[in-house]
Amino acid sequence: MAGKLQPGMELDGFTLKELAHTGGMARLWIVTHPDHEGELLMKVPMIGEGDDPAAIVSFEMEQMILPRLSGPHVPKHVANGDFAVHPYIVMERLPGKSLYPRLKELPLPWKEVTEIGVKIATALDALHRQHVVHLDLKPSNILFRESGEAVLVDFGLARHNLLPDLMEEEFRLPYGTAPYMAPEQIMRIRSDYRSDLFALGCLLYFFATGERPFGDPQRLKGLKKRLWRDPMPPRALKRDIPPALQEVILRALEVNPNRRFPTAAQMAAALKDLSQVPITPRATKMKRDPCLEVVRRRFNQEEFQPPKAKDEERQWSNAPIVAVALDLSDSSEDLKESLRVTTQRILEKSPEARVACINILKINRLALDSTLDEEGQNKHVQRLVELKSWAEALKAPEGAVTFHVLEAVSPADAILDYARQNYVDHIVMGARAASTMRSLLGSVSGEVAAHAPCTVTVVRNRAAPAGE
Repeated sequence: MAGKLQPGMELDGFTLKELAHTGGMARLWIVTHPDHEGELLMKVPMIGEGDDPAAIVSFEMEQMILPRLSGPHVPKHVANGDFAVHPYIVMERLPGKSLYPRLKELPLPWKEVTEIGVKIATALDALHRQHVVHLDLKPSNILFRESGEAVLVDFGLARHNLLPDLMEEEFRLPYGTAPYMAPEQIMRIRSDYRSDLFALGCLLYFFATGERPFGDPQRLKGLKKRLWRDPMPPRALKRDIPPALQEVILRALEVNPNRRFPTAAQMAAALKDLSQVPITPRATKMKRDPCLEVVRRRFNQEEFQPPKAKDEERQWSNAPIVAVALDLSDSSEDLKESLRVTTQRILEKSPEARVACINILKINRLALDSTLDEEGQNKHVQRLVELKSWAEALKAPEGAVTFHVLEAVSPADAILDYARQNYVDHIVMGARAASTMRSLLGSVSGEVAAHAPCTVTVVRNRAAPAGE
């Protein structure tokens, strides 16, 4: 039926303007509708003689998934067409092009690669929180809004972890795009959100070096090589890539999903601030693993450990980003200890959590501030030292805690801005003793709790009087 469509035809009130693109499984038409302003995009599956039957199933999946998605990182769904009459999906038409045309410019400067990576990881985090694994992340499926947000498109191969997976039920071969497929995806495991992080690692490697980490194999035998053969380290191909960026990329490309970033939000945070990335031997690696090590992995198969059957919905809830806001200048030792105990309990329940210890160095709105304290020490450095001293007793895994001193006029605004910009899931902060000024103007913790985009825990010192 798709071949019979022509410009000027009308389908359920949608007028076909022109054919925008012909892909392997569907055609994209630019359409208009009197009830919708501007141009829309209509996706029509290829279901003619000789077309891949997987096109029908993947289209069914997209018709189920896309209407359930919302937010700036996915195209807005408009309508579905019935298979009994004429199947289609109508969605908003996004301005601009995908990342695909930029392949001609590779390799890109590493700073631009990290900026692109932050935007894509942020989009993946939003998608995963809606229970969807994309499973076909690649340059042609990533666009950008005029406001800068990355938009993920084409959910034909996606898996919604709260819906039936028709692709898994009806086909025995893995589906995806060869250069970006995760090892577990090749082994027909489609429910792990970290598969998308592997794909993002492949994309970042490609954009930073101009080379695909695993080539472009077209057979299952070639695809399986990534289960035991590591890629050439990015810095061996392009020496100006920072060790911290190589650390992020190679961690995302770990064969075992448990060794990757636990969530897209944590990967986004790492890319956003490479100075906070814990450095391991991955960062300085300049050669591929020796042949004996590759042979060991090839026949031992210890390197690849398929995720155990578990509740995939807990993957990100077990790895929250927690911001602990510490007032070092006006907090009692008892309150600091109470904050430490609360943070420790969170780490015990969520062992993969990342803790960001933050302190606000309050500055004057008009007057100039001195960078030194009364003893001649740099205030910023001194606060960092105090934060690290406070966190020592947490006994957190290496790299799980980072430290940030933020200069701001308003402590509440600074904490809220940090939470919004750094994918924070939980803010922990202390409530100070009551005072007349606080009663009149309100408390920092109260303002944060009222406006935070996430959970807020306000810890009160039991010995302190009731107040804030």
